[in-house]
Amino acid sequence: MADMRVLIQLRPSVDLITAVADRAVPVASADVAGHLPGIVLDHSYAPVAVPKSVPRVSDTGPLRYSLDPADASVLVRGEIDDDGIAHSVSQLSAARGVTGVFADPVVQTNLTCGDTPAVGNWHDVETLLHHGDLAAAGLDGTSVALAIVDTGINAAKVKQVRGGQVTIDKARSWNPAGVTGTAGEFPVDHGSMCAFDALIAAPKATLLDLPVLQSKRQGGTVMEGLLSDALAGYAHLRTVLTDQPAASRALVISNSWGSFSPSWDFPVGQPGNYSDNPSHPFNVIVGSLEAAGADILFAAGNCGRECPDGRCAYTDKPIGGANSHPSVLSIAGVDTKGQRVGYSSQGPGRLTDRKPDICSYTHFLGSTVFGATEPDTGTSAATPVAAGLVTAIRTRWSATELPPAQLRALLQRTAIAQAGGYNYDYGYGVADAAAILAELNRTAARA
Repeated sequence: MADMRVLIQLRPSVDLITAVADRAVPVASADVAGHLPGIVLDHSYAPVAVPKSVPRVSDTGPLRYSLDPADASVLVRGEIDDDGIAHSVSQLSAARGVTGVFADPVVQTNLTCGDTPAVGNWHDVETLLHHGDLAAAGLDGTSVALAIVDTGINAAKVKQVRGGQVTIDKARSWNPAGVTGTAGEFPVDHGSMCAFDALIAAPKATLLDLPVLQSKRQGGTVMEGLLSDALAGYAHLRTVLTDQPAASRALVISNSWGSFSPSWDFPVGQPGNYSDNPSHPFNVIVGSLEAAGADILFAAGNCGRECPDGRCAYTDKPIGGANSHPSVLSIAGVDTKGQRVGYSSQGPGRLTDRKPDICSYTHFLGSTVFGATEPDTGTSAATPVAAGLVTAIRTRWSATELPPAQLRALLQRTAIAQAGGYNYDYGYGVADAAAILAELNRTAARA
């Protein structure tokens, strides 16, 4: 009967919203939702408080978000009958307290469809990222929280290949409901590749392990997760961020996953749609976390025209949902020779036209997670490489001193542009660590 997952947005009592917003207070889904028609509640999913966007202070001011109980709402998760979606959604939308019914589409890691050998290795990427200059400036990621939202990290594998210390903050890591395992001790897989690649530019970063893609759905693939689990993980990360002193606040979030098919979503134009809908709760929570000071990076995806991943089912504009959010860096891929890889998704984006933002390096021999000669590949690898560069910058410049929006603009402005300026293949160009460092040093000298 019930086989399509959805998120239900509700406005319960102020007391209930207050309790849900306090992550230390356990609240059951049934306490929030009661007996809603046409849905089987997922009682393993803890309700999540979602902030509301509130008016800007000025026309040019940043977006603002409020978790005040008078403004916030609460999400629960459940399943509706796939054969009667329209009727179920209509029933739910009319129920007391319900303010929205949204798609909870499957999300999957971004792997390449390519079978070509590696182009260079991770030491080449170190050189391209001016690792020596970053290290000399003390920009190595020390004490900066870098969240890898993926399949989980195997720290022993990462350390075996790269050497040195691999720091996992188990206390600030997070598992979705039903996922067992210890941060840093998950099976060797895609998340270990992402962790390895992030440490190229920021070897002393503190890794937070969020194995969202370990979440399983009956009948799904091995590497599959639910957007609702990512949303709950982001609610946890907001607490991680706001618990830090404002003067040194820094949190970088690397996401090498996305939705590949419109069949995993509600149709475009329907209120519950994710891909094109800035009001979808996950897109809202992404914006609110960036506004609070987080640097959020998403893979552009592997649906490039020349070599699309076999799962790609969008006929156009494959960069959608949070991967195209205006408040994130959407990362395309180039090899170590600066050539765009054929599977890297092209824009325009669905939520924001100018996506991808910039390119970073991929398709190099690095973590050996998938075999001794298999490259770290896809925009899955490009994204943590870029996240490591952002983390290195955050060693010295906190989000209070250099807000995420300003850092994104700096990365765009200093990128090695291709002919014609911005384009949908390369975005603003290839991230240029030397130019970024020079610009930051000039700014610091003028201060």
